[in-house]
Amino acid sequence: MLSSFVMLAIGFAVLLLGAHWLVKGASSLAKRFNVPQIVIGLTIVAFGTSTPELIVNVIAALKGSPDISFGNVIGSNNLNVYLVLGICTLLYPMQVKRATTYREIPFALLSSVVLLLMVNDQWFGTGAVNLLSRGDGFILIGLFVLFMIYAHNLSKQGSDLQTQIREFPLLLTIAYIVSGVLGLLLGGNWVVKYAVRIAQNLGLSEKIIGLTIIAFGTSLPELATSIVAAVKKHTDIALGNIVGSNIFNLLLIMGVTSLIKPPLYSVSFNTDQYLMILSTVLLFIFVVLPKRHSLQRWQGAMFLIVYALYAGFVMK
Repeated sequence: MLSSFVMLAIGFAVLLLGAHWLVKGASSLAKRFNVPQIVIGLTIVAFGTSTPELIVNVIAALKGSPDISFGNVIGSNNLNVYLVLGICTLLYPMQVKRATTYREIPFALLSSVVLLLMVNDQWFGTGAVNLLSRGDGFILIGLFVLFMIYAHNLSKQGSDLQTQIREFPLLLTIAYIVSGVLGLLLGGNWVVKYAVRIAQNLGLSEKIIGLTIIAFGTSLPELATSIVAAVKKHTDIALGNIVGSNIFNLLLIMGVTSLIKPPLYSVSFNTDQYLMILSTVLLFIFVVLPKRHSLQRWQGAMFLIVYALYAGFVMK
């Protein structure tokens, strides 16, 4: 049992390091071919923090563990708002941009509702089983493309989407890319393999492991990025990272997962999805009322209390 936890931790470390190396190498290669810096920031770098979730989901789907795929994304999104945003708001109250309030948060809410409706086929009598089909995946990817177009247009208006890209020598660039891909594949395999083993040894379901341990591990990049931004009082970046990551998870990661191998869906995740939708609704209400376009420490504390109650419910 102890060795399984050690290997799971090593798997997360290799997974996150692989994502970091791949972003560095791919960004350097793109800059070498004179790809505009803002395009690199909106694609390669922006995908970086979501790569661990993507790799874990794809491997879990291929190995026939759909509960880990759904648990990873739904658990990560709940953790991002209730825990990460709660901690960040406690550190420093957040000022929220108007575009985030009235466009990005509602888009995240729309994405959550769309996923809930897609996977509950039996609600509409459209299938004998609940499934995220390839057709659903194309719709999710289409919505993601719309979000990327919006983000690109926002960047041209002076949004904080620029990032410093360093160009490395060609051999080092290739080494970063190759090492990153290998790290992602190896780390992702270990995470799924040992998470399943831990679940079996402890008598826990793969759903619980996905919603807790795996969701926390794959959300570490968002956690680190947002807390650093909050400490530096770049609160718009901290919140934008969280909302953007949730949209990436719902649209890109679940879309790609379903295109590779449509995962079966267990209705037991509906409660977790309701809570995910509630997190976005609460975020919108908190930002709009009572003090417009801001989040206060007491609201961050409420997010943390809700997450603590949720974690206790999941582990019962």
